[in-house]
Amino acid sequence: MTASRFWQISIWILVLALAIAAPWAFYNYHTGRQSGFVISMLSQMGMMSILALSYNMLLGQAGLFSLCHATFFGIGGYATIHFLNMASAGSLPLPMELIPLLSGLSGLGLAIVLGYIATKQRATAFAMITLGIGELMVTSALMFQHFFGGEGGVNTNRMIGRSLFGLTYAQGIQVYYLILAWTLLSALAMFFLTMTPLGRMANASRDNFERVQFVGYDPRMVRFFQFALSGLFAGIGGGLYAITYEIVTFDALAAPLSANALLMAYIGGSASFGGPILGAVLITLLQSGVSLMSNSWLVYVGVLFISMVIFAPSGIMGLVTAHGPIVRGGQLGRLAVPYIRVLVPGILMVAGFVGLVELTSFLTIGAAQGKSLVLFGNKIDVHATLPWLSAAVCLLGGGFWLRLEARSFRRVWEGLMQGLKPQRSVA
Repeated sequence: MTASRFWQISIWILVLALAIAAPWAFYNYHTGRQSGFVISMLSQMGMMSILALSYNMLLGQAGLFSLCHATFFGIGGYATIHFLNMASAGSLPLPMELIPLLSGLSGLGLAIVLGYIATKQRATAFAMITLGIGELMVTSALMFQHFFGGEGGVNTNRMIGRSLFGLTYAQGIQVYYLILAWTLLSALAMFFLTMTPLGRMANASRDNFERVQFVGYDPRMVRFFQFALSGLFAGIGGGLYAITYEIVTFDALAAPLSANALLMAYIGGSASFGGPILGAVLITLLQSGVSLMSNSWLVYVGVLFISMVIFAPSGIMGLVTAHGPIVRGGQLGRLAVPYIRVLVPGILMVAGFVGLVELTSFLTIGAAQGKSLVLFGNKIDVHATLPWLSAAVCLLGGGFWLRLEARSFRRVWEGLMQGLKPQRSVA
C-alpha cells in the first residue's frame, strides 16, 4: 500500500469515526437523550454533503456550471414522500433503509430526461438551459398540486413499520445514523466514480473537450452520463431530507438551494474530492449556528464567498493542499510565526467588520423589536459613538495591518517554495 493510499483510507476512517461519535458528545444524561438541535444539524450536514458532492460531479469534475441541481434533490424528496405514504398503506413492501435508493432512481430518471436536452450545450448555454429548467420545476411544483402539493407541499409519517434492523425511526438519532450510512455509501460511490474511465474523461472534457474528440470520445455523452449520475446522488440526498423532516415544499427544488450547492462546492474547494464535504459542514454551521446568534448571517456567507473567489479561488482544501510541498520538505514549522502575525490583525479586522454589521443591523431590526444588543459578551448602546468608532478603527486598522503582514508572509512563503525546488547541477 502506498503512503498516499494509506492516508486516504486513514482520513475516511477518521471522518467516519467522528461522525459516529459526534451525537454522543452532546448527550444529556439527565434526560437520557442527545441534543435535538445537534442531531438535526448533523443530519443536515450529511444530506448537504451528498448534495454538494453530487453538484461537484458537474462543476469540479466536468466543468459544468449548473443552476438547477436542486431540481433533482427536490424531486427525490417529493418522490420519497409518496413512497413513504405508499409503504404506510401497504402497497410498497420495502424497508425504510432502501427507500433512499428509490429516491435516487427518481432523481436519475428526471436527470436523464432533462440532461438529454441540457447537455447538448456547454459553458454559458448549458448554464442558461439549467436556469430555465430550475424555474420551470418551481413553477410546476406550484401548479401541479396532485403530486407537489402546491405551496403547502406534501407530508408523510416516516414510521412505516418496516425495517431491516427492527427500527421505528421515531427518534432523531436513528434517522441520523440512516443518513450517515447513505452519506458514506454515496460518497464512496462518487469517489470511485472519479477513478473510472467516465470520471477521467469528465476531467478531460473539462480541460480540453476538443482533445477528447480527437481521441475518439463524444464530450456530449460524457456530459450526459455525468449529469444523469449527479441527479441520482442528489435524489438520494433529497430522499433523506424528506425522511428527516417528513414534509417537502417547493423550496426543496428552488434556486436558493442550487446556490447553496454552488457555495458548498466552491468554498470547500471544487478541485478536491473532500472540498464539497468541508464546504457543506461550514455552510450548515453558518446556517444553523450563526443564524441563531445573528440576523445578518447571510451577509457573512456572502462576504465569505466573495473573499474566497478573490483570495482563494481553489477553496479551503486548495489552501490546505498548497502546503503539501512545505510539509513534505519539513519546513512547516517556519510558517508558525508568520501565521500568528497574520492571524492577529485578521481577527481584529473581522471583529471590526462583525461589529459594524451587527450595529447597523440592530438599528433596523433589533431596535424596532425593543431588544438589547449584546456583542462579544457585552451589552452595547447602539446610539453611543464609542461602539461605532471602535468597530471602524478595528476594521480599518486591522485591515491596514493585515495588508502589511500579508506582504511579509508572502515573502516567507515564496522563499520556502523557492528553497524546495530541486537545484540544477552545473557541469
